[in-house]
Amino acid sequence: MIDLDKLLMQQPSFGFFARHLTYPDKLDFHPSLLEEAWDAGHPAYASIKRYWDSMHEFSLEQIEELYVQTFDFQKKTTLYMTYFKMEDSRERGQMLVRLKETYELFGLEIASSELSDYLPLMCEFLYAARWEGHRKEAKESLSLMLAVLEDGTYHLLKELDRLDSPYAGLIRALRDTLKMCTIQEAELG
Repeated sequence: MIDLDKLLMQQPSFGFFARHLTYPDKLDFHPSLLEEAWDAGHPAYASIKRYWDSMHEFSLEQIEELYVQTFDFQKKTTLYMTYFKMEDSRERGQMLVRLKETYELFGLEIASSELSDYLPLMCEFLYAARWEGHRKEAKESLSLMLAVLEDGTYHLLKELDRLDSPYAGLIRALRDTLKMCTIQEAELG
């Protein structure tokens, strides 16, 4: 179950993830971005710091090449979160529609050419969405989104770890942040 208050508190982190999961730009690596989105006490900070430090060992051109090689040319490291489990099945199409409906419920129209399970888009939505006054709908819709993220990032992280990619730290931090935003069964008890 999702904790909407914790999710709201993590919005700066989701903005950071959205920026770092899109094609790299020099400004993405400005020190102020790290400072604005993270504090040393955050459970995902160690993973983010590892990612941040390793990326600063590369030139922007090398980071661009790494991004393209990692996310554009390998099926196992795709940024489309339902692809790992469903590939191009009918069930995936239905899930994409449900995710698109979640975006629309909170006022985000996505281009018809854009797939709703694209990880940077999902992170950007979690960063920008406002669900005040719509808590019931938000719990339901965002729980589905977090489940898709949990499943997709699990498979993505496994492959990034296997490749020893610096992006593994970023995805690990995303998973840790998602975990913070869920109410575990023991907490419900």
